[in-house]
Amino acid sequence: MEYYCAYQERCYKEVEEKLYSFSVSQSEKDEILTYLIENNFINEERFAQSFVRGKHNYKFWGKNRIVNELKFRNISSRNIQTALKEIPEATYLHNFHTLAEKNWETFAAPKGQKRNKKFVDFLLRKGYETSLIYEKLNELTKD
Repeated sequence: MEYYCAYQERCYKEVEEKLYSFSVSQSEKDEILTYLIENNFINEERFAQSFVRGKHNYKFWGKNRIVNELKFRNISSRNIQTALKEIPEATYLHNFHTLAEKNWETFAAPKGQKRNKKFVDFLLRKGYETSLIYEKLNELTKD
């Protein structure tokens, strides 16, 4: 389990599920998890920060999707808020505008409701805020 945690940042839930797949007894699981936490193999705050950086910088996820994924992994809201500070606002907006413009150009559909819906749906799936999406849509449809 040390190697499993050292290879890539893991959260408590992921390690617990891995131990469950090994059919380890509850007492052994608790002992292993305690050892991993005490020796800093599992650190929720470090995991959240790494997760935020990775998902935003490489997959261009928005804050909404990142927050939902971290909540799914039972990360505390304090750790989530700390981790979101890993994304500078200027970088966040730059990545959003780049992704939106690139996506807008790829649609084969003619300008209109169908294209607008595809555009909005794509960015909502990526986890960006509705206000940002509609501001960008208005900017792109004016051209």
